[in-house]
Amino acid sequence: MSIPVTLHCEVLGEGPDLVILHGLFGSLENWRGPARLLAEHFRVWLVDQRNHGLSPHSTEFHYGAMADDLHALLDLHALERVHLLGHSMGGKTAMLYAALHPDRVERLIVEDMGPGGYGPHHDEVFKGLLTLPLGQLQSRSEADKLLRDAIPIDGVRRFLLKNLYRKADGTWAWLCNLSVLFGSYRHLLSALPLDAPLVCPTLFVKGELSDYLDPSRNDELLELFVQRRQVTIQGAGHWVHAEQPAAFLQAVQAFLLEGVAKPVAI
Repeated sequence: MSIPVTLHCEVLGEGPDLVILHGLFGSLENWRGPARLLAEHFRVWLVDQRNHGLSPHSTEFHYGAMADDLHALLDLHALERVHLLGHSMGGKTAMLYAALHPDRVERLIVEDMGPGGYGPHHDEVFKGLLTLPLGQLQSRSEADKLLRDAIPIDGVRRFLLKNLYRKADGTWAWLCNLSVLFGSYRHLLSALPLDAPLVCPTLFVKGELSDYLDPSRNDELLELFVQRRQVTIQGAGHWVHAEQPAAFLQAVQAFLLEGVAKPVAI
């Protein structure tokens, strides 16, 4: 057991509780748009995971610790049973939490991530961020230029630079705990310690252009999700909710509102 940290969160809407967990380098800020629409039917809990956003930093960073943080959050707010949605790293946290606390999860949605192990996808990203000369940096636009070689995709750079902020003394710093994320990265790539079936209804949302949920991976741990289904969102890569938001929300709402209410028109 790890020592939980008190997670920063924001709440929108009324209805059944839906908790959303962002991915690596992300924060609850990335989910404000989808959350506003989901809040028409749900009480949406946007959460910054440890070492991200406005939540506390900690040298302990692994899926067990993040699952313990989530459990403490649910207990703090007396949330007995929730729908749980996680993207990428947040998806792995959500899957592990559902395995450890099946009585607390009504339905589970995992965006473009499986429970098995993965090879590194972020080595160049880490290299670019860690070598950025924060002490000499004059502006965000300068940071953007310096990162172009390591991170050539404009949208990815913009997403990552949301972590960059200017302190009261005028110097720049990372909002995320970059050194700990880098030191823990190989753990984040490892398979989850799942050894028993998970019975909650689970939706895996795959981006068509992403290989994280490619069938050729032969992720045997997927077989433990006995009530799973998968939907593929055309034209989307790994950030499905950002790249194809309307199709993503349609799939999520249809799954969560099955037999309960009519989905919101997008």
